[in-house]
Amino acid sequence: MPRFVIHKHKATHLHFDFRLEMERVLKSWAVPKGVPEEAGIKRLAVAVEDHPLDYIDFEGIIPEGQYGAGMVEIWDDGNYELESMEKGKMVFNLNGKKLKGRYAMIHTGEKNWLIFKLKGAG
Repeated sequence: MPRFVIHKHKATHLHFDFRLEMERVLKSWAVPKGVPEEAGIKRLAVAVEDHPLDYIDFEGIIPEGQYGAGMVEIWDDGNYELESMEKGKMVFNLNGKKLKGRYAMIHTGEKNWLIFKLKGAG
């Protein structure tokens, strides 16, 4: 089963990086306010460059002068199951230590997506 990770990233601005193992890379989004833990909350997720798979276990400091400089720690991780993926929409089930349940991401234009937990989801 593919894995996911949410990195808490203390860079220029504190944000969270949501990453899904997909197509032999980590598809990645910066989520300024974090992935919602409850249904009814929609959060902006901005697509960023794909990351190599081995980054899924990374925790540590990205040195000054490098892109994303700052402290990175794993906020949550686990497995996920992709339920559906069509143009501009993904539905998946997260089974992490903190986040569990059915989530959706909707592409709203350019690099912007909305991520939210679906009602009635674990």
